[in-house]
Amino acid sequence: MYEHIPGRLAEVRNRLADAAGRAGRAPESVRLIAVSKTHPIEAVRAAADAGQLDFGENKVQEALQKIAQSADTRLRWHLIGHLQSNKAKKAAAAVHSIHAVDGVDLLRRIDEAATAAGRTVEVLVQVDLALEDTKFGAPVDAVPGIFAAAAACRSAALVGLMLLPPLAENPEDARPWFARLRALRDQLAEGGVPPARLRELSMGMSHDFAVAIEEGATMVRVGTAIFGARDYT
Repeated sequence: MYEHIPGRLAEVRNRLADAAGRAGRAPESVRLIAVSKTHPIEAVRAAADAGQLDFGENKVQEALQKIAQSADTRLRWHLIGHLQSNKAKKAAAAVHSIHAVDGVDLLRRIDEAATAAGRTVEVLVQVDLALEDTKFGAPVDAVPGIFAAAAACRSAALVGLMLLPPLAENPEDARPWFARLRALRDQLAEGGVPPARLRELSMGMSHDFAVAIEEGATMVRVGTAIFGARDYT
C-alpha cells in the first residue's frame, strides 16, 4: 500500500531541482525533510528505500517511537513541531535537529539535556513574523537575544531560522514572508552573528516549497506531497 511513495518522492525532488534552478542554485543546496507525522514506519521505510534520509515529526512521542523502529538505519530525524520545555530532555537525547526553538529558556534546556546525553543537537529559531495567536515562535525583537545565548551553549548548535507563514491557498502569498525571513537572516549576519549559526533557512511545505526555495530556503518540510493525506484518527 506504499507503492505510491517512491514516485511521489521523485516528483517532489524534480520540483525541488526546478525551483533551485530558477534561483540559480544547486539542488544539493536544499535539504528535503519528509514529514512523516501520522504515517506508519512502513511509509518511512518506503521513502528511505527510495533514498530519503531526513524525516520530520511534530510530536516528541511519535518521533521517539519511529526513531526506535528505525534503529537499524542511518536516518536523520527532525523535530519540527512546537517543543514543550518538559519534553526537551527526551527530544535532545534522540533527534538530529530541533526546528522550533522559540526562547532562551528552551534553548538552554535543550543544551543541558544534549550535554547530559553526550551528543550535539542542531537547533533553529522559529520566528513568528506575523504574530499569529495560533502559532508559536519568537517575535523578531527576541531573536537577537536567543542568538546571543547560543554563544554559551555547549551541545545545542544553533544553525539558522525557521518559519511557518500564515496559511494561504496561493503559494505566492507566502513569498513575502519567506523574503522577510531571508532579510532577517541577512540583518543578523550584518550584526555580527557568525555564518555557521545562520546557514539554514527552514521554510516551505508541500504547497509552497518551490516558492520558499526561490526565496532562499535550505530546508523544506514536505509531507502530504510525498506520503499522501494524513489520517488523524
